Amino acid sequence: MGGQGKRRPLGQKSFWHAFPYIAPHMVVFAIFGVIPIFFGIYLAFTRWNLVGSPTWVGLDNFKLIFDKSTYFYSIFWRDMWHTIIFVLISVPLTIIVPLLLAWALQTKHLKGVGLFQAIFYVPGLISVAAGALVWRLVFNSQFGLLNTTFRWDINWLGKQPWAWIAIFVLSLWGGIGGNLIIYRSALSGVSQDLYEAASVDGAGPIRQFFSITLPAIKLPLFYTTIMTTGGAFNVWGQPQMLTGGGPAYTSQVLLMDIRNLAFPQGPSAAGMASAMALLLGIILMLISLVQIFFMNKED
Repeated sequence: MGGQGKRRPLGQKSFWHAFPYIAPHMVVFAIFGVIPIFFGIYLAFTRWNLVGSPTWVGLDNFKLIFDKSTYFYSIFWRDMWHTIIFVLISVPLTIIVPLLLAWALQTKHLKGVGLFQAIFYVPGLISVAAGALVWRLVFNSQFGLLNTTFRWDINWLGKQPWAWIAIFVLSLWGGIGGNLIIYRSALSGVSQDLYEAASVDGAGPIRQFFSITLPAIKLPLFYTTIMTTGGAFNVWGQPQMLTGGGPAYTSQVLLMDIRNLAFPQGPSAAGMASAMALLLGIILMLISLVQIFFMNKED
């Protein structure tokens, strides 16, 4: 007994035993995650053209963004408004449509449910660039599938509101499958006896939806709302690949100008691009905190 050394606490022993396994991941995460984040925050307070050393300017970049007489003010708030339009329309679509589909599959005895899910899920596995190439053919004003099939004469990608509609269609097509799988998994634990009992008590489909389906899917619904909102604020590929921000910059979103400022064909304004990205990140954090607050309040 006396010759035995003191035993280490279980948690300390487990940490050092696991450290060699998690260390490579921590190093990679630090190099490609943590360090770029802090470097980007630092750049937001500098003037830098990707050549030489950044010059510290303090809050000057942010002052220009909030100064109505500057070019940076005009593009930031114009494109922020376009981004908000995308969020306000695409997020409800990407939440409500798969939710209704999951509800329909849960309450109806349909054959081939797995195949039906796969049809909606597969587009989510395709990159935005590849999907956009397909939908550019569909929305082509001269020989596109829509115009030739229905004999329409619509300039889908060259006029509004058609350009926005095309962007929303591509976003819904690629985003519906993942949320559908999440909702279906949450509803799989709900017994069909509940729906049958509710029917016997005289509850119609709408009452069943609000009394059974929504309570069973509340937490996944909050999760998908937070994640979908974050992804929507970071939209770039859909408008870039479909419309290039046109017509006349009416579908230009914030990340497109952040990218154009940081990596232009001419002189770079990487410091200003970082300042805009930091503001966008702060807005996203505030929105996420509000969503989490309401989620906890509901619990």
